[in-house]
Amino acid sequence: MKNIFTILLATSTLSASYAQEADKAIFKTEPVSYYQHTIVKALEGKYDTTLHKKLKVDADFEKFPTDPSLYKTIWYSPRISQGNTGTCWSYSTSSFMESEIKRISGKEVDLSEMYTVYWEYVERMKYFIDHKGKMHLGEGSETNAIAKIMELYGAVPYKDYTGIKKGQKFHNHEKMFEEIDLLFKQIKQTKDWNKTKSVKELKAILTKYIGKVPSKVKINSKEMTPKEYLASLDLDPKAYVNFMSLMEAPYYQKVIYDVPDNWWRSNDYNNIPLDYFMKLIKSAIQNGYSMSIGGDVSEPGFDKISQTATIPTFDIPSKYIDEGARQLRFTNGATTDDHAMHLVGYYETDNGDTWFLIKDSGSGSRNARAASDKFGYYFMHEDYIKLKIMTVTLHKDAAADFLNKMK
Repeated sequence: MKNIFTILLATSTLSASYAQEADKAIFKTEPVSYYQHTIVKALEGKYDTTLHKKLKVDADFEKFPTDPSLYKTIWYSPRISQGNTGTCWSYSTSSFMESEIKRISGKEVDLSEMYTVYWEYVERMKYFIDHKGKMHLGEGSETNAIAKIMELYGAVPYKDYTGIKKGQKFHNHEKMFEEIDLLFKQIKQTKDWNKTKSVKELKAILTKYIGKVPSKVKINSKEMTPKEYLASLDLDPKAYVNFMSLMEAPYYQKVIYDVPDNWWRSNDYNNIPLDYFMKLIKSAIQNGYSMSIGGDVSEPGFDKISQTATIPTFDIPSKYIDEGARQLRFTNGATTDDHAMHLVGYYETDNGDTWFLIKDSGSGSRNARAASDKFGYYFMHEDYIKLKIMTVTLHKDAAADFLNKMK
């Protein structure tokens, strides 16, 4: 009996050490969003004041570390808005590359996000023609698109290509994408697979809305091509690697991240077990490397008022978050490829939890109107990354130990 009691006591103690207080689910009425009262109002002069109820976690957000000064950070450029566009992938990874340039060369630069967007659309058209229309078209893309475009077309400073009309406060790609979408549909319907003609028509639409891309830029009185400018920053696009963690594909191999925004079917993702995925993220940021991340931001625990991201117990308790839970949600569509952001810092609590400081260009990170010092941030618990952040892009030096495990 003594042995059985000892075993039961040990089991009970172990369970207690993993105890997690239950979270309550509520339907919460959210205030009018920053997107409506600021971006849409600036673009259209009016906005939708409808209030919406959403299923959210009823949490004591005051207990969460939502003070940016708590976090140990790497250098990052000012927080800016992507406006009314679906180009978070360009904003997040351009911000990441700006941090990388500072880390590598000490230079502080402001890269043009729209230069990348322009050439990304051109590459989509070429792929679309080559594959006879078998391609997903949307505004979204993946975080590894930036290195791909940089290698092909270089980069330019923001001042040389803003992609925004004079007097316009925010980007607005709504009408531009409608015209692009119509062009792609017409080509597919008529089967007019003339690449030169199609690219020319696409460039006309892009130039109309975001301007003609520069072929030269002037840096300190010296003229440079975009590729020469990129080379002057000591940034090598080939030095960046991508990781994911899903059971559906073999571990320790390069695989396809099978989502619509991976429109060019990139199979450049190093797939590693979830424990290693988490170790990679933590070791990288602790050693001074930031990263661009992509995943799901449409969850009850992703609160756009407190700007915190947690996993409530009514979704899954912390101790049960594993690769099976992660894969299940991806397979059944509960986890979607929503948004890309820039992970710039971390904070370790007294109880051993790790929180991450996330720099974001989306409007959801700007809803706390009374706390402008928090504009453009999310405060993300490690459980959220473990379950809902699907990919990371970072420098190969930050991932050397993990790359060595690849077959």
